[in-house]
Amino acid sequence: MQTNFTETQLQDPDIARSNEVLRSCVHCGFCTATCPTYQLLGEENDSPRGRIYLIKDMLETGRAADAETVKHIDRCLSCLSCMSTCPSGVHYMHLVDHARAHIERTYKRPLWDRTLRRMLAMILPYPGRFRLALRAAGLARPLSAMMPDKRLRAMLELAPKRVAPASDVDRPQVHRTEVAPRMRVALLTGCAQSALDPEINAATVRLLTRLGCEVVIAEGMGCCGALTHHMGQVDQSHTQAAANIRAWMAVKASGGLDAIVINTSGCGTTVKDYGHMMRQTDLAAEAAEVSGLACDISELLERLVTEDLPLRDDRTHEGMRVAYHAACSLQHGQGVKQAPKTLLKRAGFDVVEPVDSHLCCGSAGTYNILQPEIAGQLRDRKVGTLERLQPEVIAAGNIGCMTQIGTGTDLPIVHTVELLDWASGGPKPRKLSR
Repeated sequence: MQTNFTETQLQDPDIARSNEVLRSCVHCGFCTATCPTYQLLGEENDSPRGRIYLIKDMLETGRAADAETVKHIDRCLSCLSCMSTCPSGVHYMHLVDHARAHIERTYKRPLWDRTLRRMLAMILPYPGRFRLALRAAGLARPLSAMMPDKRLRAMLELAPKRVAPASDVDRPQVHRTEVAPRMRVALLTGCAQSALDPEINAATVRLLTRLGCEVVIAEGMGCCGALTHHMGQVDQSHTQAAANIRAWMAVKASGGLDAIVINTSGCGTTVKDYGHMMRQTDLAAEAAEVSGLACDISELLERLVTEDLPLRDDRTHEGMRVAYHAACSLQHGQGVKQAPKTLLKRAGFDVVEPVDSHLCCGSAGTYNILQPEIAGQLRDRKVGTLERLQPEVIAAGNIGCMTQIGTGTDLPIVHTVELLDWASGGPKPRKLSR
């Protein structure tokens, strides 16, 4: 794609990066075939190719974002399926993130939209606040049908019926290995995940310590910054990223660090991009190092497990039919596609996948709140493909997907690591015991 940025514009590192991305696009349209919003809406501007043209025009002219451009960029899930499909290697993620930051700087949203986004940014990244908000949502859920705003209704419908208390596992500490030490790793405990389902982190710690990892929960670590980053709120997301980088570098300085383990794939995609996000800051070198150390829990387990997982004696899980849902942030954002399925099969589960497994479930961070109608259609389609497999349980590697899919089915849905922990000596996941 030909671009016409001025030399002055190209002095801006974000413009320079967007120019690289734009010039790599050859207009082929392969991305339209795998874009969830284009499939639903049939509108060119709701495809990656269409959005690329909108972003190009907005950035080249240097104009403020307009309502029409904002509408189509807001409809993008950032599922990154287009990046898996693109034969030219167009790094759409960096482009759309830049566009969202530009929108945040130059476009004044309606008052209620600004208020809702500010509220999400003030609550979701902080587990204590989020837990309180979930309890309030539980009380208000009976009134959801009376809510005038569909986004408020979506928030109430997503809230779990039971809010788990804070887990002791998540407080800053060192979880010692149960066997001869093989690795020292830091675990990102997450923000929304630690409030919505603390059992995931507990299962992760049990499994890693069983396999020879010393697991460090770093002092000063918090939200990865993904939620605010994808709303274009650069200052807040960079502040959150900087806090994590400093926390993990302190862990490394105190005793070494072999990996930063992430069991929420939406967070993993962002942490692996810290090197890019923070490239113009005084933490650039440390951010690049953190990105190099970051790995999904399934990637680390593949390194640790060279043969079959050590299985529990009773083998009660063996042959259980598991429908594996591939989170977009894991398969497209990080390129991790086979590891979770391979591990589940090694552990003795019967793993099946739905058709169109590359398509998003509609969660996408705050998308299912801010775009509930599109998200609802995507959820219903995803649930339909999963239920047709007639599984006993659904497994996924991202809390957002688990929450989203869980609102549309009665099938139990658990994190992949919970099944692997159970298969190798941990407790049966609570959701399977109901």
